[in-house]
Amino acid sequence: MRGSLVTCGVLLALVGSVAAGPADGPPLPVRLADTGGGSQLITAEAPDAGSTTGTVTWWERRRGRWAAAGSAPARFGAKGLAEGRTREQGTDTTPSGLYRLPYAFGIAPPAPGTAYPYRRVGERSWWCQDNAARAYNRWVEPLPADCRAGEAEHLVAYGAQYARALVIGFNYDRPVRGRGAGIFLHVNGRGATAGCVSVPAGAMDRILAWADPARRPHIAIGTSSGPTAITRY
Repeated sequence: MRGSLVTCGVLLALVGSVAAGPADGPPLPVRLADTGGGSQLITAEAPDAGSTTGTVTWWERRRGRWAAAGSAPARFGAKGLAEGRTREQGTDTTPSGLYRLPYAFGIAPPAPGTAYPYRRVGERSWWCQDNAARAYNRWVEPLPADCRAGEAEHLVAYGAQYARALVIGFNYDRPVRGRGAGIFLHVNGRGATAGCVSVPAGAMDRILAWADPARRPHIAIGTSSGPTAITRY
């Protein structure tokens, strides 16, 4: 079920002309033509498809070059990574690919310096993952009648993970039923995720303080080794 995964270097190369980044970093695009010309990028890189841990690095364009603005250890799905275009819901895999970051949310107030649109989680806040529901892969408030509670996440129940988070735009703009829902960049829980990317709480706060929606940040999820096939999103 892992499909053909993209390496982070190849993923980044496919979104624009490639220039070498810092010596200890992956090659990064000169321009993100396919992502609206963004000048901020988060990479979430695992050693291989079966890995449940890796590194998140956030990059920004400075004086014509890409520079790392920060880095943190990351956790991935309990079953590793899967190619985003063929991933199946319920497989506990993190989808590889390049995705926009629609908005931030959290149970806690926004981190100091947060510029991203930020939605507060309350008792009526759910994320619908029911394939039969009209609101599949959407925040709903309250839970609609056609979205079963057993097929949705009650966001407030995840006090640690969803203290603060960013929505990852996987399967978001034109949702494909059965591909997966509720993929976020969020705070670490006790172990591997069910398909999200997670980082320590302090790193999540730093990312939110750094991310500037005017610079159109995206997240690239991939591996540092393995097959290189990819479909752009």
